[in-house]
Amino acid sequence: MDKAYNPKNTEERIYKFWEDGGFFKSSPNPSREKFVVMMPPPNVTGKLHTGHALNFTLQDVFIRFNRMLGKETLWLPGIDHAGIATQSVVERELLKKGIKREELGREKFLEEVWKWKEKYGNTIVNQLKKLGTSADWDRLRFTLDKGYVKAVKEAFVRYYEEGYLYKGERIINWCPHCHTALSDIEVEYIPTKSKLYYIKYPFKDEPDRFVTVATTRPETMLGDTAVAVHPDDERYKNDVGKTLILPIVGREIPIVADEAVDMEFGTGAVKVTPAHSADDFEIAKRHNLPFITVINDRAKMVNVPKEYEGLTAAECREKLAEDLKQKGYLIKVEDYENSVGHCSRCNTVVEPLLSDQWFVRMRELADRAIEAVKKGEVKITPKKWEKVYYDWLENIRDWCVSRQLWWGHRIPVYYCKDCGEMIVSRDEVKKCPKCGSTNIVQEEDVLDTWFSSALWPFATLGWPDETEDLKYYYPTTLLITGYDILFFWVARMIMSGLHFMNEKPFDTVMLHGLVRDEKGRKMSKSLKNIIDPVDVINEYGTDAMRFTLAYLSTVGGQDINLSKDKLTASRNFVNKVWNASRFVIMNLGDFNPFEFDSSSVEYELEDKWFLSKLNGMIDRERNLLAEYDLGQAARELYDFVWKEFCDWYIELAKIRLYGEDKKKKEEAQYLLWFALDKILRMLHPFIPFVTEEIFSYLPHKEKALIVAEFPSSNPDFIDKKTEKDAEYVFSVIRAIRSIKSDFNIPIVHKVGVYFSTKNPEEKALLEKELEKIEKIAFLSNAEITGGKPAKSVKSVVSETAIYVDVASEIDIEKEKARLKKKFDELEKEIKKINGRLSNENYLKKAPKEVVAKDRERLLLLEKERDIVAGHLKDLSE
Repeated sequence: MDKAYNPKNTEERIYKFWEDGGFFKSSPNPSREKFVVMMPPPNVTGKLHTGHALNFTLQDVFIRFNRMLGKETLWLPGIDHAGIATQSVVERELLKKGIKREELGREKFLEEVWKWKEKYGNTIVNQLKKLGTSADWDRLRFTLDKGYVKAVKEAFVRYYEEGYLYKGERIINWCPHCHTALSDIEVEYIPTKSKLYYIKYPFKDEPDRFVTVATTRPETMLGDTAVAVHPDDERYKNDVGKTLILPIVGREIPIVADEAVDMEFGTGAVKVTPAHSADDFEIAKRHNLPFITVINDRAKMVNVPKEYEGLTAAECREKLAEDLKQKGYLIKVEDYENSVGHCSRCNTVVEPLLSDQWFVRMRELADRAIEAVKKGEVKITPKKWEKVYYDWLENIRDWCVSRQLWWGHRIPVYYCKDCGEMIVSRDEVKKCPKCGSTNIVQEEDVLDTWFSSALWPFATLGWPDETEDLKYYYPTTLLITGYDILFFWVARMIMSGLHFMNEKPFDTVMLHGLVRDEKGRKMSKSLKNIIDPVDVINEYGTDAMRFTLAYLSTVGGQDINLSKDKLTASRNFVNKVWNASRFVIMNLGDFNPFEFDSSSVEYELEDKWFLSKLNGMIDRERNLLAEYDLGQAARELYDFVWKEFCDWYIELAKIRLYGEDKKKKEEAQYLLWFALDKILRMLHPFIPFVTEEIFSYLPHKEKALIVAEFPSSNPDFIDKKTEKDAEYVFSVIRAIRSIKSDFNIPIVHKVGVYFSTKNPEEKALLEKELEKIEKIAFLSNAEITGGKPAKSVKSVVSETAIYVDVASEIDIEKEKARLKKKFDELEKEIKKINGRLSNENYLKKAPKEVVAKDRERLLLLEKERDIVAGHLKDLSE
């Protein structure tokens, strides 16, 4: 083994070894328990970012763990065609060459997109392999491959035949930049400082009377067809049914009563613009009001007085406000903060427009998805997200699934240009079934990307055909994804799975947080705080990045703050594992653990202690990973490996390894091999590359660590009494080391120590383990006495007094002066913090975390002061 671990020389070779060995592959095996994860397909335009790194690390940990448990494990990978995102990227590339999409035409443009996909589409797959993702790459799916297209068509036609899918005019979210409809959850609402305009709407027959209407968008008033008030609003009770004159336009509009009106907003009277508001659309339907479109799909004004024609909505707002003011219609303008819808893709302000689109009726589908979670068929973790899930589904509107794009699943609907017949078909239609005409055209629009993604858990397994894969692998076991696509994707998969398969798509949904910078800020180009995972891998190694992300994960799914310090700590841990393993392997020499009679081992206290701790840790790891709490699993494993194995067990084993007793040496070799073997198996799901490399040097019988069995615990070895006894001995050693450190005596410098205890068990332990304590604590002599030697410094562990002879190692008077100065400094700092904490004003105004830090600091200072005071007393006696 090399002296230092070099990820760059290892990772690519190890990954090739795994792929060549076929260790990622899966096939249906009814005799084995299955564990199935469908990879959330990254966009074909994608490049690895920290969110991917977190998501795929979490998935890979559970995949590797369950593979080692002997389950038939499938991790099915894929790539999403990503309609808007991909089309936009290719359009930009063509524009650099001076070519517009419209000039090419649909077919030629799609040829360019497919070329681009073939050239750049697998970039993210190669980057995912760098992460160590152990997916079955032979099963890689693309959401526009032939089989997937068949599934999408089938879903669309079935929805239509069953009455869930319809085409109609409704208010949709329109992005003027992407030039397509958006579903409700593709709109991001951003708090915006706006203006609230109060406008007079005069009565037709009473010119001196008017209704005041408040609006943030005066430009849409040009399309008003009514003013609505609440039927219980006493202010307008006598005015319902009367006619108003629309300012500037002069159109007559009625006052209608509708319960949807909020009496508390503005003046309680709201303008009704049916063609530009979803709420107004519903009011208009109830009152048979006309629909007038005044903003087109380019966000320009149409069907308005000549002076506003062709203006953008923003330009019209400014001009109209001035005109209303000049003509005496504008009462006042107030500052107002509201949430304005923006396209989640390009950040353009979204326009609500009346448009002819395809919709899926959601109510029945949503109710069934709500029931599945409430009944526990699908478990969402963290549980807090259940309420958010219910709220969204309970208030869901019909889903607009058509998009005015070229790249994507073209809607399988055909129109006869001669008789106007509409045909929804799984197969291409060439002849009209009604009139026999061959003058047929297909629907121009494509489906929302999320429509196809919603079928992912079963379309990837061959649906609508009843394949062996579908029968065996569906429903899947676990879905891991970010909480930000709970609605976009997760809820829709649950609805689709229940509808088309009549069964849930997965048992558990695990939602994780976002990856932020070390200050908790979202990563963005403007803040210049983006951490590129590829750069991290190059600097720290894949295992270090994986372990950091796993270690920082919480069962509550909180966001993760990533920093260089945390990455460095994980790299140090990987190096610690390498160095400890190298020590063990080098000291095995030609020792063969498979030929050693383990039943003949005479266990020392530290062996019994470590085997008890090891078996407890195996149990703990199995339970935590089975409960999907890999963050706690990583943290506890880190502490166990570093503290118990490296700091204590290896150090104690050195006594026998370097001793003259051959039998004891072989026992130590066997136990170190046994311990390291189990530790590597537990660590493998988190840090697969370094553990696989180490395993190749360690005597083993399996083909590879990736397919080795995850350890099982032996309850016979778990002994809490032994653990307590060993911890007592370790505490004694720690106390001696601490006193050496307090007096700046090097740890390896030998000093004399005297013990005094009236506890017979502790005395017996000291007598038995005294030789080890002398060697590990570096003592010149160690005696069990009845009293305190002169000028020695005391520490107490349990009922044992420990006296360290420091007199011969230090200048006592100088040391007393140093300690007195230290004591005074500590007292001063303690007084200062106590002063703050006794100040009521400070406690009220200071942030809670600052006060908590003060209290924590105070406890540490008081503890340190008491130790210094004890040392002063000991040196003065």
